[in-house]
Amino acid sequence: MLHHMELSTVKRDEMRDITREVSALVKESSVQNGTVLIYCPHTTAGIAINENADPDVKRDVLMRLDEVFPWEHPKYHHAEGNTASHLKSITCGPSQQIIIAEGKLLLGRWQGIYFCEFDGPRNREYYVKIMQG
Repeated sequence: MLHHMELSTVKRDEMRDITREVSALVKESSVQNGTVLIYCPHTTAGIAINENADPDVKRDVLMRLDEVFPWEHPKYHHAEGNTASHLKSITCGPSQQIIIAEGKLLLGRWQGIYFCEFDGPRNREYYVKIMQG
């Protein structure tokens, strides 16, 4: 089952928790054992799994990504001026795969799934593919 999902981001850099949405799709699917693939088709955004209990973790991650990949750098040549967002997206990655066990996502106690925006605000999309087996 392939699901097309949409969201709107409000900041240039943000990590949007999409765990509930993905969990709901898994529950609706009635797949008891398998995998779910969450895929982002954008070159300036990505999908990550990380802690979702303490909001300071998101803040710290975005802060360090900005330090490693500053928005402006004298050696950047990309005409659109968003090289940093491409570098962050490469670092984050475009997808995550999670095991489904007994009808639920097999995430750790503190883990959540994030849509990571690095060039917002924008209207974005991502795909959720639920697979039996």
